[in-house]
Amino acid sequence: MIDLQAEQEKKVRCLLVYEPENIGNELGGLVSALDMEIAESLVLPSRRPQGNAARYGVGTGKAQQICDLAKDLQADCIIFDSQITPTRQRNWENLTGIPVFDRHEVILRIFARRAKTKEAVLQVELASLAYSLPRLAHSYGDMARQRGGSYGSKGAGETKLELDRRSVQSRIAQVKRDLEKVVRERNTQRKKRGRVPLPGCALVGYTNAGKSSLLNALTGSDVLAKDQLFATLDPTTRRLAIPGGSNILLTDTVGFISNLPHTLVEAFKSTLEEAVHADLLVIVLDAQEAEIQEHYNTVCSVLEEIGATQNPRIVVLNKIDLLAHNDIRRIFLKKEFPTALQVSACTTEGLDELIRLVCEKLCGPQKKYRLPYDNFSLIELARKSGSIVSQDWLDNCFEFTARASKDGKLYELLQPYCIDKDNAMT
Repeated sequence: MIDLQAEQEKKVRCLLVYEPENIGNELGGLVSALDMEIAESLVLPSRRPQGNAARYGVGTGKAQQICDLAKDLQADCIIFDSQITPTRQRNWENLTGIPVFDRHEVILRIFARRAKTKEAVLQVELASLAYSLPRLAHSYGDMARQRGGSYGSKGAGETKLELDRRSVQSRIAQVKRDLEKVVRERNTQRKKRGRVPLPGCALVGYTNAGKSSLLNALTGSDVLAKDQLFATLDPTTRRLAIPGGSNILLTDTVGFISNLPHTLVEAFKSTLEEAVHADLLVIVLDAQEAEIQEHYNTVCSVLEEIGATQNPRIVVLNKIDLLAHNDIRRIFLKKEFPTALQVSACTTEGLDELIRLVCEKLCGPQKKYRLPYDNFSLIELARKSGSIVSQDWLDNCFEFTARASKDGKLYELLQPYCIDKDNAMT
């Protein structure tokens, strides 16, 4: 007798197919995020038939070999690490008799599963519709036939494919209109935050680099932080208290990934704009990741694509606690990223230095000043700015330590009264 509960709990078995240049664990991590079981992985040959002549992107012999392997493994589906065209997807499914899809669809399925808010749901739906539109033809085979009409009385009517394509296009237009409303609401919220002139800092980086954990460690919040890809889809903003009684707005953003589907970049533009509008970007990297340089390049590439190229940046190597202090890995990281901070959201190692650097970038360097009491207006301006870290009322002057942005008016006004040896005016 079949155990129904065991059948329901049985994981989907998948066969992973890699391009020679894409060998790695990333696709495996994406598949695991969908609770699928990896039956086996194989790598396609480097030299293969090119152009439209190749029905499967590989020779027919290799395609049959993959088909036989999938049957032997009792695989429920085949997943390609590279993007496959709708035509080749249909050819593979006709050959194997099981679902065949690519990395693009895996990412879309993860996003669809994790989307919770209205904005995230709309963004995922828009990306999914844009992805499915050219694939409608292969989804129902002979159902793309003429409907309605009779000879001599009226036209043959539209095909099922044409009707569905028009329906999808109409839904895409509606979702875009709904998203525009959400974007307007987000812009309104951003303007309201702008009334209180707090500088903003965005945590950006590869998915699962520990951005949410870092946000929690810095601000004491309880944002969802899991060891899984794309745990965060919606930007979350929290206040970070800095010395002197002032605050900084710290925003956690959706993680990036290599070959991020363009439809997702387009759909999530309103979310990714948080990075564009930030006064400072903190690029978070996983210190234990073997492909850390590739991850950094991917982050920079996505930032360039969304137009966040002029924002000041700080590079942070997170999860440094997972490396031994005398580990050669630390030496390698210091060589590859000489200006990066090595921190741990788990043990709080390096967080004080990170806060200091963020404050310096956003609020200016910390300097000591001495103002005569007759310059009361400037004293009040310094106090109202919230940039004073410490103060002391002396007999004939007001001595204080403060931060002032080099681009601001306060910095220029205070420079003649700076008593630090590295005074910029000397």
